Amino acid sequence: MKANELRQKYIEFFVSHGHKQIPSASLIPENDPSVLFNTAGMQPLVPYLMGEEHPQGDKLVNYQKCVRTGDIDEVGDNTHLTFFEMLGNWSLGNYFKKESIEMSWEFLTADEWLGIDKGRLAVSVFAGDDTSEFDQESFDKWIELGVSESRIAKLGKEDNWWPAGGKNVGPQGPDAEIFYWTGESDAPEKFDAQDDQWVEIWNNVFMEFYRDKDGNVAELEKKNVDTGMGLERTVAVLQGKKSVYETEIFTGILNKIEELSNKKYEFVAGELGLDEKPACWEEDACSMTIIADHVRSAVMIMSDGVVPSNKDQGYVLRRLIRRAVRFGKKIGIEDAFTDEVAEVFIDEYKNIYVELGQKHNSIIDELRKEEEKFGKTLEKGERTFNKIFEKKGKIEGEDAFLLYTTYGFPLELTEEMAQEKGQDIDRKVFECEFIKHKDLSRAGSEQKFKGGLAEDSDETKKLHTATHLMHQALRNVLGDHVEQRGSNITAERLRFDFSHSEKVTIEQREEVERIVNEQVEKALPITCESMSVDEAQKLGAIGIFGDKYKGLDSVKVYTVGNDEVGVFSREICGGPHAQNTQELGKFKIKKEEASSAGIRRIKAVLLNE
Repeated sequence: MKANELRQKYIEFFVSHGHKQIPSASLIPENDPSVLFNTAGMQPLVPYLMGEEHPQGDKLVNYQKCVRTGDIDEVGDNTHLTFFEMLGNWSLGNYFKKESIEMSWEFLTADEWLGIDKGRLAVSVFAGDDTSEFDQESFDKWIELGVSESRIAKLGKEDNWWPAGGKNVGPQGPDAEIFYWTGESDAPEKFDAQDDQWVEIWNNVFMEFYRDKDGNVAELEKKNVDTGMGLERTVAVLQGKKSVYETEIFTGILNKIEELSNKKYEFVAGELGLDEKPACWEEDACSMTIIADHVRSAVMIMSDGVVPSNKDQGYVLRRLIRRAVRFGKKIGIEDAFTDEVAEVFIDEYKNIYVELGQKHNSIIDELRKEEEKFGKTLEKGERTFNKIFEKKGKIEGEDAFLLYTTYGFPLELTEEMAQEKGQDIDRKVFECEFIKHKDLSRAGSEQKFKGGLAEDSDETKKLHTATHLMHQALRNVLGDHVEQRGSNITAERLRFDFSHSEKVTIEQREEVERIVNEQVEKALPITCESMSVDEAQKLGAIGIFGDKYKGLDSVKVYTVGNDEVGVFSREICGGPHAQNTQELGKFKIKKEEASSAGIRRIKAVLLNE
């Protein structure tokens, strides 16, 4: 089964069971400062899992773009990817464990759907602990469906408990996972979750509880189901492949890399140990898979408006592109090439994610510019390397770390140059420096990104509403060309990116502040109504993010004001918001700056005065 067929069958199955298809959200979280990227299919739906009503109803299905970069150094073996797609379906207070497990099993095993041999499947359930009960209901349902008890593993919270709003805060609950036997022999009668020949392909999360920031756990009024299936991994399993890179998802990209490098791709599966490189690390094939993954991820990130930079999402993007270029040089590609690899991926996926076609030119331009910049970085790094070696007669681990952090000079390249001079780099010293740097960065990041929709919700609601007021005020002052290009809200401040080619003057900033605060003083009511996209547009609602709402039967429209006192703004949005503008306090713009070409950024706060 090909990826396109699996994606289509998944949507068809759940639509036939009463679910409404919703589009993939952007990779960049909207008003969720806790992470840089959407890392799971459920992440954009956290407000609805916490009780917000979704305009499409309480049974949803989609395929969602995701990026995870925590294991970026492991990419190149047979399972790790940075960008991947999640197939997901949700019940927002509708059905629960029984129906969810039944549908999962039907889709996987029924001949008209995936038709997987039941003898190659096993499951796991939550075993229970001192604070939470054993998931007896899920266990009994699996038995009823014919799964033998020897094929059901009872595992603890580390394996079978899922928090939607972070490790400690937000909606959460036990999950039931489904595994597929990938071994060449018949599946063993007893399921051993530690045997890596059992590959997880499905996860049913039952969100029964909410944990607050003080550790208090209470049952949710509406119990939800969040189900996920990794597209790439499942396709590899269904095709009997040992690696996701052996599927048609990567064939076209790898063919292009073969052509550019004049090398042959032959994958050697490898896995990372704690103190060792993957078995394929020194092989040309591993470099090829890293290039394929990183360019693919970079393209998807850029299609959602991110450009390479030295902070946040832009930094991750820059690292992906430069790492791809570095591994390109390892296999003999000397000229700029990432744009050619990107063209293949864009052509194959532009009908699935239309933004790839829409952003085609800007994606290619940014890739070319970043490769050119990195070429200069390599030159600077080499000069600094030679200066250090001339002065000290050697390159130490601390020097390698300096080259890495200051110049973006890859450790592997420093090692190669050192080996040419007859010495080795002490990786342990480098890693110690790296860990110290990582801990400091993590501490700063945790402070920077604390808050979010899962906690301090009153403050985020107020700032979310202030964003709408500011958006309309900017259009009043600067013109109707102003459109939202991204936002990030913490409990302390809002950040808003918008289309405008010139610096906003001090006088214009003051006028925007005056208009927003005028609406606060008017104590305007804020109402929410579900309607079709066409109806929203006829009412003059602002629709952000281009095709975000394409294909939806209905959307939420938040209106500030009413016919009696006058409507100030009307915007399509998922929420949540304050109920009246008088809740907000005084609005103050703290900073206005350029974000990227043609995009400005405002940071603002609400003062309790």
